[in-house]
Amino acid sequence: MNPFGSLQDLRQRPIPDQAGVRLRKTGFRSHLILPSDEPLDDALAAGIAGVNAYYSTRTPPYYRQIAGAIPGLFLRRGVIEKLLAVNGRLAGFGLELFLFDGWRPKAVQAYFHDVWMPQHLREQAPALSGADLQAEVEKYWSAPSVDEHSPAPHETGGATDLTLRWRGGEMLWMGSLFDDVTAIAHRDHFERDGDVSFSDVEARANRRLLHWVMAEEGLIGHPDEWWHFSFGDQLWARLGGFEAALYGLSSPP
Repeated sequence: MNPFGSLQDLRQRPIPDQAGVRLRKTGFRSHLILPSDEPLDDALAAGIAGVNAYYSTRTPPYYRQIAGAIPGLFLRRGVIEKLLAVNGRLAGFGLELFLFDGWRPKAVQAYFHDVWMPQHLREQAPALSGADLQAEVEKYWSAPSVDEHSPAPHETGGATDLTLRWRGGEMLWMGSLFDDVTAIAHRDHFERDGDVSFSDVEARANRRLLHWVMAEEGLIGHPDEWWHFSFGDQLWARLGGFEAALYGLSSPP
């Protein structure tokens, strides 16, 4: 018996080509915000599994706690309600969501945007500099917020990084590490034509399942990060064609 049951159709439904999504993403931080006063709540206390990847010392490739990281995983109340609804759908198949990140302190955002990612890119391509370097950095790491009208997604509490796992057990194979900063992390990476291994087929099926089970609850995925989903922030509004975002800058209680 297939343990995925009626979820099997989602494992077989291709993720659309993300090229157009990348184009729509350009300039998303200029999108209008009509901010809600909806609070941030503790996702772990709400019953969603997870470990803050930047607080943990077991997250590759860092293997250390990032300065300024917090142990908690906070999200807007409306986002948590949607994740609980996804979990309700998954529970009958022995699956659940597992969170890596939610609301992110400015210090963590600044470290990766200003220090870690530029350093990594220069190691790979020493000639990369200036605007070209900045553009590569911001494919994966948004600049920390200095303008309340242009918040980094994770500073709103509307963005979350997550995966699927067997309830209380091992994570499903997604084909790359969380926070991989190469093309293998692209949402549609395994949708491309060509010979693929059993590992690739499994990763493709699991990415499809994660993508669609989240999309059907109204969350929108980042084209270059299979793990990143948004609801209510500027990225969600831009990619979803909504007039305005719901969530601006926020902080935990």
